[in-house]
Amino acid sequence: MPANTSAAIARSCEFSQYLHRLLTARPEERQRLEQSLHHPFSLEDMQAFADWPALDAPEALAPALRRLRQAVVARLICRDLESLATLDEVVSTISQLAEFAVRQALACAAASLPQYGRPIGEDSGEPQQLIVIGMGKLGGGELNVSSDIDLIFIYPEGGETDGARKISNHEYFTQVGKRLIALLNDATADGQVFRVDMRLRPYGDSGPLVMSFAALENYLLSQGREWERYAWIKAKAITGDADGLAQLVRPFVYRKYLDYNAYGAMRGLHAQIRREVARRDMADNIKLGPGGIREAEFIAQVFQLIRGGRDRTLQLRGTRATLERLAALRLLEPAAVAELQASYAFLRNLEHRLQYLDDQQTQTLPEAPETRQKIAASMGHADWPAFLDALNEVRRKVSRHFEQVFILPSEDSASHPLSELWLDVAEQSPETRLAELGYADPAAVARQLTGLAQSQRYLQMPLAGRKQLDALMPALIEVAARFPNADDTLSRIIGLMEAISRRASYLALLTEYPQTLQRLASLYSSSAWVSAYLSRHPILLDELLDARMLYAAPDWPLLAAQLETQLAQADGDVEAKMDALRHFQHAQTFRLVAQDLAGMWTLEALSDELSRLADLVLAAAVRHAWRDIPSRHCETPRFAVIGYGKLGGKELGYASDLDIIFLYDDEHPDAPDLYSRLARKLSTWLTSATAAGVLYDIDLRLRPNGSSGLLVSSISAFRQYQENQAWVWEHQALTRARFVAGDAGIGSQFEAERHAILTLERDPAKLRDEVMAMRQRMLDSHPAHDGDVKNARGGIIDIEFIVQYLILAHAKTLPALTGNTGNIALLAVAAEAGLIDRRLAEDARAAYRLYRRLQHSARLNDRKTVEVDESLRTAYARGRELWRQVFEQALDFS
Repeated sequence: MPANTSAAIARSCEFSQYLHRLLTARPEERQRLEQSLHHPFSLEDMQAFADWPALDAPEALAPALRRLRQAVVARLICRDLESLATLDEVVSTISQLAEFAVRQALACAAASLPQYGRPIGEDSGEPQQLIVIGMGKLGGGELNVSSDIDLIFIYPEGGETDGARKISNHEYFTQVGKRLIALLNDATADGQVFRVDMRLRPYGDSGPLVMSFAALENYLLSQGREWERYAWIKAKAITGDADGLAQLVRPFVYRKYLDYNAYGAMRGLHAQIRREVARRDMADNIKLGPGGIREAEFIAQVFQLIRGGRDRTLQLRGTRATLERLAALRLLEPAAVAELQASYAFLRNLEHRLQYLDDQQTQTLPEAPETRQKIAASMGHADWPAFLDALNEVRRKVSRHFEQVFILPSEDSASHPLSELWLDVAEQSPETRLAELGYADPAAVARQLTGLAQSQRYLQMPLAGRKQLDALMPALIEVAARFPNADDTLSRIIGLMEAISRRASYLALLTEYPQTLQRLASLYSSSAWVSAYLSRHPILLDELLDARMLYAAPDWPLLAAQLETQLAQADGDVEAKMDALRHFQHAQTFRLVAQDLAGMWTLEALSDELSRLADLVLAAAVRHAWRDIPSRHCETPRFAVIGYGKLGGKELGYASDLDIIFLYDDEHPDAPDLYSRLARKLSTWLTSATAAGVLYDIDLRLRPNGSSGLLVSSISAFRQYQENQAWVWEHQALTRARFVAGDAGIGSQFEAERHAILTLERDPAKLRDEVMAMRQRMLDSHPAHDGDVKNARGGIIDIEFIVQYLILAHAKTLPALTGNTGNIALLAVAAEAGLIDRRLAEDARAAYRLYRRLQHSARLNDRKTVEVDESLRTAYARGRELWRQVFEQALDFS
């Protein structure tokens, strides 16, 4: 705070001709400023400035609003120039003033038309209110001190007024709008409150001043242009039905998919601005010129247009808040955002100082030497050259970041050396060139390329999309040829191109980010399963953009929080929640498979990660499916999901089913019905095919009494069943079961019951016979053959049965066997205790690892069987040897 308030005001008057004139003409304003310079001009100050309810006539309100504006601007100029106000204070205060003035003007305008009564909606029968929408910097809460305000007027419903003189709602709101504009915009002896610009409304100057919801929706659907999507990002309903407006406008601005076409649209708008800047010689304009304010805003807004439909946390109005969110999401590097934030603040502070000079809406650098010196000093520089150096550095930084985001890819397919091969593939014979590139069967590759080029799908593509595909194909032919299995790689890529050929946004993504093509080809070369997965879910192409995110180890607590945020944003929309779960699960699966192919995970660690992903998704699904149950009696369900099989044993693969059962512990009389409904709903959420695909296939047959049993059991009924009715094979299944999601208390009860069942005393001989009989039944339905590592004798199932037998036979005296640590670890526990031969145990552990690796590799390459070689035959022999020791010899380990 300056020690001498009068001196601070004098310094500000020396800088600002406007302030000097104002305080000279209005000594009372100088006195007010001296008394209040120490604190910001708050909304409460604005409300207390005058007896607003008494100023219900336009001739009384208009001068009061103008004097309020003078008082606010005077204080802002002094506080800013004396470094008492932050940029936040400046832009938020003037924006708050504009909103306050709009609300006062609207109330006065409506009160001045009593003869018409109230506008009544023809459908609802309810009184209607004009929705005054603040656009641009007003909507974003970032208004300039001397800015005009961009407004749009909307009303909810047609109809007519109910007064003595009836007119249509459209006519009524047109009159209200004109009076509101006059109250703010008309120049009087006291100046203006704000210049009002209505040109952003539908149809611009040639359109009606006001428009109904229905008319606005029709316009946006049929005629809304790309630049209008950009403009409506910042739209804020200052008065009226904000929620109704948002529901109507949001789908127009924010697309459900990742909209990479926004790059081209924003480039076009920027190019138009640059042409206008060049035509009018506006290089010194710090808003529209190179490296100016608008470029910084474009950087923030292009990400909003691309991703805001998928991530509602990006549906923000303010530029700086959006940049911060982009840093948090790592869509821009935090260091880049910090540089942009500092540059943007510099430019906005400079903009205000240019406007403080004479209260003019200008962003152009001055020419007069004296004025230049004022500006330089106010920005903390000794002279104009020093200031200009700092400004140019700021503009260079903004331009660099803008060009990095908006770098123009080559749209000229003829610029690639292989363009002729692709464009003329149907007329010429490209086999020789394809052979030179390294394709093993160039004739077959040529047939595939020709088939794509002559397909109806390609020929019927819109011209813009076909140009994008034509630009991509030569590069894809080249990059696929670099891999040993070039033919398969290109064939899989062609399948992707066919799948996305009518999805312009995905073509735009690959065109905008040509560096992703190498990553794409690498994945498609490595795995047929991955290529099919990506072709089914092309939205995952977005994951290829940032290698750091793609190959970053998952932070499950952070990912869980992100998923919860996405689900909360979809509150009330079941389909949107189901899609959010699917998009999340697919994205994390894709990241894990990319890391797997890069050699970042052992198979055991990968299965742990896939199991953690399933646990996380199931937990979220339980919480949100329960919220969709009407008449539920509690907010948190006393319900748990128990995982069996690969999920229970944490051995999940990419396409594994989830073997699960549902338990509850709740004495409420409605509990059985409510939890049955929850189980059915959860099953639907997991297995239904939506536009985003399927979440998981599930198998519920391991519940008590199998397929004929209840879908969900109480924990007491489960306990009774396990102790009195369960078959031995059901106790075998229990060896690989664990609590997965839901109520942890029920999970603890389940774990206690599991331990109790597994540690029952059993007759080893009888148990052996039952386990061997169960294995034979499996062999009868799934005969063993060596290409199937799961069912082969000495293979996966045999080793799992060995472990399950050892647990059921010996857990009473060796409780360590009840640990859910996996078959490999449990074999070691059994060997350490002398239950099986150490050498055979180690051989079986190595064999089990081999089987899982082979099974995993077969899955990645869409093969149902594995290649049988000597190492596999040896592994089978060792597995069979352990089987003979355990099941065909006397089991006396005392």
